[in-house]
Amino acid sequence: MNFEFTEEQNAIREAVGAIAKRFDDHYWAEKEEKAEFPFEFHKAMAEAGWLGITMPEEYGGAGLGVTEAAIMMNEVSKHGGGAAAISTIHINLFGPHPIVVFGTEAQKAEWIPRLVSGEDQVCFGVTEPDAGLDTTRIKTFARKVDGGYIINGRKLWTSTGQVATKILILARTTPIEECKRPTDGMSIFYTDLDRSKIEVRRIPKMGRAAVDSNATFIDDYFVPDSHRIGEEGKGFSYLLHSLNPERILVAAEAIGVGQDALQRASRYAQERVVFGRPIGQNQGIQHPLAENWIELEAALNMVMKAAWLYDADKHCGAEANAAKFLGARAAYKACETAVLTHGGLGYAKEYHVERLFREVLVFRIAPVTEQLILSYVAEKVLGQKKSY
Repeated sequence: MNFEFTEEQNAIREAVGAIAKRFDDHYWAEKEEKAEFPFEFHKAMAEAGWLGITMPEEYGGAGLGVTEAAIMMNEVSKHGGGAAAISTIHINLFGPHPIVVFGTEAQKAEWIPRLVSGEDQVCFGVTEPDAGLDTTRIKTFARKVDGGYIINGRKLWTSTGQVATKILILARTTPIEECKRPTDGMSIFYTDLDRSKIEVRRIPKMGRAAVDSNATFIDDYFVPDSHRIGEEGKGFSYLLHSLNPERILVAAEAIGVGQDALQRASRYAQERVVFGRPIGQNQGIQHPLAENWIELEAALNMVMKAAWLYDADKHCGAEANAAKFLGARAAYKACETAVLTHGGLGYAKEYHVERLFREVLVFRIAPVTEQLILSYVAEKVLGQKKSY
């Protein structure tokens, strides 16, 4: 058992960190204030080739594993960009996975290089207002017609929909009542995001204003047969292939935000003098910070274990879910501690910890709630009866 990063993995950390450090606190605060997409950061990551870290080499990617992607995203998130930096490029790493695994050679050759280069940006049309995490109950429907499908439906939390050129849509192609199993009868489509025919309505939200989230309205939208990925009716099973990698990456990203907050709090505790001594000399300040470090490191180890299992083609569902649970909680606690360590100034935007605190909450909610993670572990690991 070796916990040491390889030479290549350390090179990834250094190279990605060098890019992330070029975009300082002022840049991210301005993007937040203006609710403006970080095009400059996206371009820098694309030009350096990082958008294709998990993509096959024959299509312009690096062909590396989820382990390397987790290392990269952890590095992206710990230099001030927070959830905004992460969300700028996150979907490139897991969203197109069904294309890589189940797409035709023609689809891969046409679509993947444009994602790797940053020419195309994709948004994810899966979640719906009335379905939430019960994906089998989605109502978006793709009706077969000559040459393709007519899609009608509503999607929620479609991140980057304001700037994306492509959309990956999960839709029913067979009514649930006609399926043997609720998970049957859904198909995946990767197609153009034509805003003249698809309405993308921005959702005001608590944090991460720089990267938009949207309600998406699809009405009588024609999608050609060539834009369906894999077989009709098997979309849900295709989607499952990206769930564990996403949980691993989200955990690594959250931990990076927590590590950033911890470093800021530790630095402030050393510099802030009250009653003639640095506040970090007091155990009331020291101990919460030390706990943060312990919890973040423990969560990161679970991330690395889950990523190793995935890359080794071993079962990793429990570990991926556990990594997401631990990473999000540890990061949330570290950001909260950072605000409290700064005292009144923690509430001020000048020190940026309030921004990190607002943004970190989303990791406890998405892409899967803590309650469903606990239910999964209880059922799949501990043998308990399904509770929902």
